[in-house]
Amino acid sequence: MTRQAPLIAELVNLATSHRRGGARTRCPQGEELVAAFAAAAGERVGMALRADPDAGPRLAELARELREALLADQAADQAARINAMIRRYGAQPYLVEDVGQPFHLHFHGAGDAHVEAMGGEFATALALIVDGYGPDRFGQCEAHQCDAVYIDLTRNGSRRYCGTACTARAKTAAYRSRRQT
Repeated sequence: MTRQAPLIAELVNLATSHRRGGARTRCPQGEELVAAFAAAAGERVGMALRADPDAGPRLAELARELREALLADQAADQAARINAMIRRYGAQPYLVEDVGQPFHLHFHGAGDAHVEAMGGEFATALALIVDGYGPDRFGQCEAHQCDAVYIDLTRNGSRRYCGTACTARAKTAAYRSRRQT
């Protein structure tokens, strides 16, 4: 669950955020989106995505669905969106023993394509975060001119920015504002 959270936020921010860190960004499409996400996700995921010629549009659709679930206004709407993704991608649990780690659960989607497998895994990760942390652990960055999302897995649920750059920008702006008054 915690391993997928940064990947979920990265995919959503790559494919759907038009302003990040105070600057306008262009959301990559098609093969460019696949390449950008593959670089962030690692070689194993990257190879599987690049092998699928239709991964780009399906990856963009997954990102849109994830963003809608993350930013749903009501907990019931959020749960409905996550449940719909779990059904759509056919998330199924299975035990995996990774090198140097004991058996643990994975939840890949039932489809043959890697995007669908990731969709099941990501939807289930969101469901587990809601179950373990509550429905208010997702949000949009509060920094000026940033519409990136974040997933807050901190102990006290205090995260309000997508990353350290936006946190620093917001703190600097608040400091300057206090100094002017």
